[in-house]
Amino acid sequence: MANDQGIGFTLSRRAQLNPTNTALIYRDERWSYAELDQLTNKVAHGLHALGVNPGDRVGFLGLNHPRFFFTLFAAAKLNAIFVPLNFRLTGPELSFIIRDAGLHTLVYEEAFSAIVDSIRQDLNVREYVCAVEQSGARGFDSLLHDQRDSDLDYPVAMSDVALIMYTSGTTGRPKGAMLTHGNIIWNNINALLADDTTSEEITLVVAPLFHIGGLNVTPLLSFMKGATVVLEQMFEPGLVLEYIEKFHITSMFGVPAMYLFMAQHPDFATRDLSSIRVLSCGGAPVPEALIKVYGSRGLPFNQGYGLTETSPFASFLPSSMATEKLGSAGIAPFFTDVKIVDDHGHDVPDGERGEIVVRGPNVMKGYWNRPDATAEVLIDGWFHTGDVGIRDADGYFFIVDRKKDMIISGGENVYPAEVEDALYRHPGIKEVAVIGVQDPRWGESVRAVVVPKEGVSLTEQDVIEFSKDKLARYKQPRSVVFIDVLPRNPAGKVLKFDLRERHGAPDAGAQTPASQEEATTTAGEIPR
Repeated sequence: MANDQGIGFTLSRRAQLNPTNTALIYRDERWSYAELDQLTNKVAHGLHALGVNPGDRVGFLGLNHPRFFFTLFAAAKLNAIFVPLNFRLTGPELSFIIRDAGLHTLVYEEAFSAIVDSIRQDLNVREYVCAVEQSGARGFDSLLHDQRDSDLDYPVAMSDVALIMYTSGTTGRPKGAMLTHGNIIWNNINALLADDTTSEEITLVVAPLFHIGGLNVTPLLSFMKGATVVLEQMFEPGLVLEYIEKFHITSMFGVPAMYLFMAQHPDFATRDLSSIRVLSCGGAPVPEALIKVYGSRGLPFNQGYGLTETSPFASFLPSSMATEKLGSAGIAPFFTDVKIVDDHGHDVPDGERGEIVVRGPNVMKGYWNRPDATAEVLIDGWFHTGDVGIRDADGYFFIVDRKKDMIISGGENVYPAEVEDALYRHPGIKEVAVIGVQDPRWGESVRAVVVPKEGVSLTEQDVIEFSKDKLARYKQPRSVVFIDVLPRNPAGKVLKFDLRERHGAPDAGAQTPASQEEATTTAGEIPR
């Protein structure tokens, strides 16, 4: 077997070691490790027949579906690069990423045909593969037709890029983090050493797979371990509670808002959740009240801090320390170093603020086609996160601020520059600055502080409506505040801290869902 390293190899070897173990369950379908391996081999041969070669990029656009994994493992076995696409993005946002990545082949689900067709003229994708055959796209099953189910003979090195995962950029354009096969595998070794995942694990995957949290907190690790992945298209709190009972789920990953919605669901009190070994949470610290609600049912939280660029595991807070180190991002994993430095890169004493930097085999290779951006964040082997933190005397890290004004809404990163860029196109807006405000559902929501042009009458709804076809829903302002002039320093830079102080109160014009029904609908899309 020549492809003796990498993500594809982990599946091939697992199929040799545990061929009959159940690998994947999706609704009424299930695949053993042998079946999953044979199927992905066929897809790999099919992609190769379309002209996909080592280093070519293969994208996937759709809600969570087994085809995501079939395509990912097939690309890995070919030593091609898999590019998961955020299904919440608008046509122009997707178009930028697809062109930037230079996709050879785009695999997409039928529900996204209209958006793909709307941007097709802007793309130079060679091959389109839809879940079902349609005009301008072959059907996914055609990839399997007459193809061998034997392993491929492509050498894959741990240093080869496995994934390009796009993360919002502070300049308003997303950047593609290049994650190698080694990054993913070492991340999972770190995770296995931090938490006792076994081959008996049955993990539920409802967070979106285009997210590093959805993809690489439990699923790829579980496949590597020979455990079972139960996949569902998206998060819906009642369905998650039903699945935990039905499939005897032992673990899952979510952001705090997801666990909040589950706890608020009427079935939370009545469903049998005793199979749960641990719940993993990221995106923000779990509030103490929520830890207690779940603790009363005997359900512990493992919390962690991570970024796309660190594959994602940068620190880990075991459930045993959840209340003792409340709000902490945890300690560094086994094979990874984390420290706090000042603006000159020097270590700061415990208890003092500085930037969190990370070094280890899980840290990305760099940003795709962006040597400038890579050089800014990867300095002497240390990845500069842009997050401000402190380390306590026990070695536990706490994140206290974000250097770059980023907003985290429902686990999604929102960069104000990107939202501001979109709103500046409004003919009635003279100036705009975007801040995050506390939100009981999403952790934070987006607020636009707008200076209208003279003589122009603008309403909150005007601004929100204008953003709808330009920004993914989670990036759109939920509230708008109108002022006469933006506060600036002598150099002309907008004083965001001043805006947060004056206009950052949650109730100042904030819009939240008007009814429980609407809230549930929105929750179905977490993280938005």
